[in-house]
Order: sequence, then structure tokens, then C-alpha cells
Amino acid sequence: MGDVAMTVPVLRAFSLQYPDVKITVVSRPFFKPFFDGISNLAFFPIDVKERHKGFLGLLRLYWDLKKHKIDAVADLHNVLRSKVVRNLFALRGKKVSATDKGRADKKALTRAENKVFAPVKSMFERHCDTFEKLGFPIDLSNPIFPSKSLLSEDILSLAQIKSEKWIGIAPFAQYDSKVYPLDLMQKVIDELAHSGNKIFLFGGGEKEISLLNTLKGSHQNVIVVAGKIKLQQEMDLISNLDIMLSMDSGNAHIAAMLGIKVITLWGATHPYAGFKPFNQSMDFCITADREKYPLIPTSVYGNKKVEGYEDAMRSILPETIINKIKKEL
Repeated sequence: MGDVAMTVPVLRAFSLQYPDVKITVVSRPFFKPFFDGISNLAFFPIDVKERHKGFLGLLRLYWDLKKHKIDAVADLHNVLRSKVVRNLFALRGKKVSATDKGRADKKALTRAENKVFAPVKSMFERHCDTFEKLGFPIDLSNPIFPSKSLLSEDILSLAQIKSEKWIGIAPFAQYDSKVYPLDLMQKVIDELAHSGNKIFLFGGGEKEISLLNTLKGSHQNVIVVAGKIKLQQEMDLISNLDIMLSMDSGNAHIAAMLGIKVITLWGATHPYAGFKPFNQSMDFCITADREKYPLIPTSVYGNKKVEGYEDAMRSILPETIINKIKKEL
């Protein structure tokens, strides 16, 4: 989800800087709301379970896309399936380009020995490079974000009319090494709730919803959003937040693509790997203590476990997070 969300600021800038060029985004149907409202953009939902499943499905996808009179292909995913489709277009003489994920630079950043601890090129810059190869340089220096969404009755029945600061908190991530310990997150939520803010908890799945309800506790001004509204409605709510607190996860990128201020927490991963949310200050990235845990980042995605680093995120004090949020509010 985060990978898809990170394409949105680039495509929004493209549509504004090249208003006469039509974009067709090919992705899973679930992600369509990400691209709603972008001028000159059409969304093509890929059916990975039936029509576009397997190699024959990729051939069908190519033939389906051909009907859209595609002149060039920007492969922003650069995986086996997307390579097949772009190469089919290349064989027909179409211009193609793919995002270089910078694996060598990221390997140097995350390795244990001879680590090169320096920022690598962001994914946003890499996507821009992909379009520039096709003849469309993109300037991201002055981004334009969508206006705050009008909240539907369904959302208002959950959130109520805004009369205080609204804080979103997304406390989960794909890997445990990127999740702030829940006992410490509880302290953050309790303090922010006692300070008179309204807090919205985001997540998904039965296990996460159960944990979110535990974090909510008896706070009347803490609302569990997970499982109650759809993705489009969640995005509408996020667009009205004053600030979002997130792990290194998709929710951070969703909030950032909507122009919301995002405070991110980093454990085994690090913003230097190129996944810092769009247009956010490095000062908004709170990282684990590298003096105590010098091998951080141990991996790009947080999927590598290193002995002795299980508690790296505990080096981020709740008070540090609370003070940062209060300062930015």
C-alpha cells in the first residue's frame, strides 16, 4: 500500500505539469481512491485473481491495455509481472522505462560491515527519473495537495463535528521490528487524550482492531476507525487531521500524499533508505538510538531480525513523541 501511495505525489505533479497527456494507472481495484481527483488520469483495475492471473493473464492485460492506445509505459513497480507487460509494449516499438530501486545503495546502507550511513535517493526522485527517461521531467519542489474532504454523514457519526485538534495514530506495520511497543504507545495515547485532543486509531484486521480497542480503553475522545469505514472514507477523514503519527508504513504515505503533517517512528528501518513520507521534514522522523544500536538500519523493509535489536524501538521515549506532536500542533 505504501509503494502505491508513494506514486501519487509524482503522478499528481505530472498531471499538472503535462495537462495534455493522459495517464492510465494500472493497479489493484482497492487502490483506486488514491488516484481520484487527479486530472487526466484514468484508472485501470487489474484482475489478478481471474482475467489477469498468471502468464496468460499478463498477455490478456497487455491486449486490454493496447485498447487504450498507450504511447509509453512507466513501470513504477519493476517486478516480474510488470516487466513482462512493459516488454510486450517494447516489442511493439513503444517507449518504456522502469524505476531503478537502487538496490546497491540500499544494501550499502543496511549491511552490518562497512555500512555507508548516508541518505539514498528517495523513491519519489526515482519515479521522477523514470518519467524523465520518457521525456517528461517532473518538478516536485512546489507540490499542490487536494483540499480537505467534506465529511459524509457516516464519518461524522463516527468523528462528530470538529471542535478540537484531530490526531491520527496508525500504530502497526507489516513487520514487528517497525512497530512501537504497545505499552509505550499506550502512554502516548493517554497523554494526548488527556490534553484535550481527539484521537483516531487506524489499522486493519481482527487482531489489530482488538489491540486498538485495548489502546482506546475508556477514553471517550479516542475513536477506533479500523473496520468501521471504507478506504475512501478513511482518506477523507485523514485529510481533515491536524497531524498523523505513524510507523514506517502505508498510513504515513497516505497522510503525506494528502498534505497532512506526519510524525513517523523508525525502528529497524530508517528514513535514509528513501521511504521518508513525501514533503515531510527529516525532523518529523523519530528514529531509534543509533549510538546504542549502530547497525540500524538493519534492513530496508524491517523484515530482517538482528539478535540484540529486539528492543531498539524502546530507545524512543514516549515523551519525545508527545513533545514533538504538541510542538507541531
